Amino acid sequence: MTDQPYQGYDGYDGYDPYRQQPAPQGWPQQQPYDDPQAAQPYTQQWQGQTWETQVQPPVAPPAEETAYMPSQGAGAAYGGYQEPGWGGTQAPAPTQTPAPTQAPAQTPPTDGSEPGYGPATVAGNARITDAQRARLEGRSPIIEPGVQPAGLTALLGLLLAGAAAIGPYALVVPLVALQAVTAAGWFRLNGMWPARQGIALAFAGALTADVALLASGRTPAAILGTLGVWVLLALVLQLRSHADPDERMYGLMATVASAALAIVASGYLASHGDAVTVGAASVAVAVLVRALPLPTPASVAASLLAAAGAGALAGALTGLGSAGALLGAGAAVCALIGHRVASYDYPSRFVHFTAGVALPLAAAAPAVYLLGRALV
Repeated sequence: MTDQPYQGYDGYDGYDPYRQQPAPQGWPQQQPYDDPQAAQPYTQQWQGQTWETQVQPPVAPPAEETAYMPSQGAGAAYGGYQEPGWGGTQAPAPTQTPAPTQAPAQTPPTDGSEPGYGPATVAGNARITDAQRARLEGRSPIIEPGVQPAGLTALLGLLLAGAAAIGPYALVVPLVALQAVTAAGWFRLNGMWPARQGIALAFAGALTADVALLASGRTPAAILGTLGVWVLLALVLQLRSHADPDERMYGLMATVASAALAIVASGYLASHGDAVTVGAASVAVAVLVRALPLPTPASVAASLLAAAGAGALAGALTGLGSAGALLGAGAAVCALIGHRVASYDYPSRFVHFTAGVALPLAAAAPAVYLLGRALV
């Protein structure tokens, strides 16, 4: 036995596991080993940052993702790249982002409270009005105010009737409330909310008409003069707007109509006190009867008869006599027209408690003034 290391055959110096081997050029070539335990003493040692050789167990994706994942063979991960010399092991596949789910379509409202949108589609869906949707579904686009708005209208009418019996200055208090609700309700009925400038302009015109009436001794010329000035003022303000021409025209018409209704309501202040008492009481009774759950023709006929009866009763108390029945019926006809206008095109609950309350009384003001001058 010699102390020299074994030289092997034909110049082969043997393998020393404790001797540092030079780093290979390029990727190492894997040697096949039948026994995994036998391959451990010959594990190559690298001098630098290399790929991680331990294979992590792949995380199974959810069932909904595997339904859309294509089959991946060896080398499909990382763009089809496979590490050579490592037994064909591949890195874990990147996590696939689940496909976005489509939001559920919004169901249009069935109670007619607020406007909604149609179902979402890929190509888009043009928005239709609630009245058009109601017609397509076989429903009526007319939703009349219920018992609560009718009760508020009756309360406001009785306040007008009682204040008119006291005097013109007492009549101003419920009249100003009527004019404010009229201005706000008309803009909301036309879908223009919030429209603070238009509402303020219409309400300011109504207050101006009230002041002009009281200052001029309640002459009706003050109403016509205020109405003409406010129409010109609304036209000038809309010409200064930077909106589209169609929007400016729409805003002009809404402002003029709201101001006209609020100013015309001042006709109660220009009318005789007895005529206001009879007319306001007749409108209150007519609106209450109209809110009863009856067929439309029967409800209209019943409300007119009830208004005539209430007018006759109020006329007997005020001195108008039987002429109060005619005045009450005429005021009720105008009130039912305003009631119908407030019921059109699926109005919201807010419309019912503004336009539905104020329009019957505001529309009846011209009839009360004209019939009062003719009968008193």
